[in-house]
Amino acid sequence: MSETSHVDVVVLGSGCAGMMAALAAADAGASVALHEKAELLGGTTALSSGVAWLPANRLQAEHGVVDSVEQGRDYLTALSHGMILPEFTEAFLTTVDPMLDWLEERTPLRMRLVPGYPDYHPEFPGGLPGGGRSTEPELFSFHELGEWADRFLGSRRSMHVGETPVGGGTGVLTPEVEQQRAEQRLEGLGRGMLGALLKGLLDRGVRVTTSSRATELVVEDGAVVGVRFEGGAEVRATRGVVLATGGFERDPDLVRDFLRGPLHHPPGAPSNTGDGLRMAMKVGAQLGVMREAWWVPVVTIPGTEGEQYSGHGVQLVQRERTLPRTIMVNDRGRRFTNEAANYNALGGAFHAFHPTRFRYENVPAWVVFDQGFVDEYGGYGFQAGEAVPDWIDRADSVPELAEVVGLPADELGASVERWNELCAQGRDADHGRGDSAYDGWCGDRASYPSPMATLGPLDRAPFYATRVHSSALGTKGGPRTTTDCEVLDVDGRVVPGLWAVGNAMAAPTGMVYGGAGGTLGPAMVFGYRCGASVAGKPLELEGDAG
Repeated sequence: MSETSHVDVVVLGSGCAGMMAALAAADAGASVALHEKAELLGGTTALSSGVAWLPANRLQAEHGVVDSVEQGRDYLTALSHGMILPEFTEAFLTTVDPMLDWLEERTPLRMRLVPGYPDYHPEFPGGLPGGGRSTEPELFSFHELGEWADRFLGSRRSMHVGETPVGGGTGVLTPEVEQQRAEQRLEGLGRGMLGALLKGLLDRGVRVTTSSRATELVVEDGAVVGVRFEGGAEVRATRGVVLATGGFERDPDLVRDFLRGPLHHPPGAPSNTGDGLRMAMKVGAQLGVMREAWWVPVVTIPGTEGEQYSGHGVQLVQRERTLPRTIMVNDRGRRFTNEAANYNALGGAFHAFHPTRFRYENVPAWVVFDQGFVDEYGGYGFQAGEAVPDWIDRADSVPELAEVVGLPADELGASVERWNELCAQGRDADHGRGDSAYDGWCGDRASYPSPMATLGPLDRAPFYATRVHSSALGTKGGPRTTTDCEVLDVDGRVVPGLWAVGNAMAAPTGMVYGGAGGTLGPAMVFGYRCGASVAGKPLELEGDAG
């Protein structure tokens, strides 16, 4: 006979959204069981920078940042393309400060501002070119977690898949500071965020179980009343079940059937195979934002093993494509985009489809750089001035590099020549690289905010190239929900007993990635709203009362 247990709330998934939902529900007095499919906790959040995009947050005041709910609304609306439902914009923006207050009062997690980090589209109405909406977790001591301290995906030194080189006070560390951190087991980034949230869960008696894959929702009289797991165990939930299982980027069939364009070599958690999506579909959930993902370009590193690259040989291309002395080209040898644009927006460049050639115009693609890039900046795992890894192709001239890579030499040569001319003029008239306040942020900081933070010629032999792939940090599609994360059925009615949050829900910001932390910001806010709701104490929106 299968084992059956009973709690108020079952949460499936242990990333940021799942932990926030579990903690908010437990803090509201519910008994909570959190189940993680994988052997280790954290999902893609554990591999991330832990940065959360939170417009109109109360942390801005001490940094002199001027922002408001109205500006945040203008910004999201200007970028929406009709995919952000207005009620989600309001719920997100008006819950930011209550969520931050709750974190500080009731949990060990402390967030702080990342000064100066511009929004990803700061020129749009309501955008902040001077930053102030991206926040990061303060350092947290894993000594407080006892036996759970080593139960997270990644490591202190793992290559995070998040969007910034900041997080948890990282940066230039002296050996003395690094030793002190190691002795105290102080961690920042996504793991620091999750460690603090887990401490809150453990303090409230939440039952946390790993290697526990849910296979089916238990439905009685049209309501979700529990979950069945591999092996036959069943957990009954008197209040409800929360799907926080991440996206479906690791399932090739779902990727093929739902996404708007190619996604290869996802760098996030291997457990993101669409489990929650399938469970929601089985109970008649209405789906939304299915075509979208948190797009990002990546390179693959042959033969790479171990935690440095999240265990599967994939590295994000962020700083490397933003710095001077590098460009991206398609298989016709032509530049096709602003290489320094934010990674999510670059998804559109990779998904451009030619109606006559009937193919994705910019897949495959390559990043190309010169010895000046190697000497001055470094990247792709090597430091400035070090030897370039053997997996990166090279040649003594641009035509020879074209032959090595398999590109038309005349077109690649023309692209490099044109790029060098644009750099000499100090403006990319072809694709606008350097025009945005965001473009140079991850480039040459000595020249920021000038366009020259990202503009620089390819004129120093030898020359290098490697394939770049269209990938994603995670997918955005899932069941449609209310602003309290209650799952809706195909007729728009609430499915009793079922909630969804994080990348397992239809993304509340649609196709928009507002700024650094555009994934985790909504995950935190709606995780908080979700947990309160499933515990029977939903949060009011401004204007709800009366």
